[in-house]
Amino acid sequence: MKAVLASWQFWALFSAAFAALTAIFAKIGIENINSDFATFIRTVVILCVLGALLAGTGQWQPLVSVSGRTYLFLVLSGLATGGSWLCYFRALKLGDAARVAPIDKLSVVLVAVFATIFLGERLTVPNWLGVGLIAAGTILVAYRS
Repeated sequence: MKAVLASWQFWALFSAAFAALTAIFAKIGIENINSDFATFIRTVVILCVLGALLAGTGQWQPLVSVSGRTYLFLVLSGLATGGSWLCYFRALKLGDAARVAPIDKLSVVLVAVFATIFLGERLTVPNWLGVGLIAAGTILVAYRS
């Protein structure tokens, strides 16, 4: 069991499950509320839960222990996350969750491309085939006859 908990695959699957629940819960939750305000409420909940988790597990770090470069990229990541959430909640407000969420996951394709360009990561031919299939699936899900 310890090996499973140390596996990135285990945590990635849980991430996918929570992301799926996010779409369902959010679609129901934004029914009678502005999507930007809903994003704000969601963010406050996340801050409270993470603060409690850090305090409860003793993982809080002194803010001065974090480098300027780390702060820069975490702030940029936070801005990108905020933009993603605002767009995602707006899309959920306007569209079907079963179609919005898969299109949102086009980010998987973009991550593969960006990781190759900016991080120098290399994917194999089967990996790229999978990325292509995700892109094709996104197009099929988005298509409305």
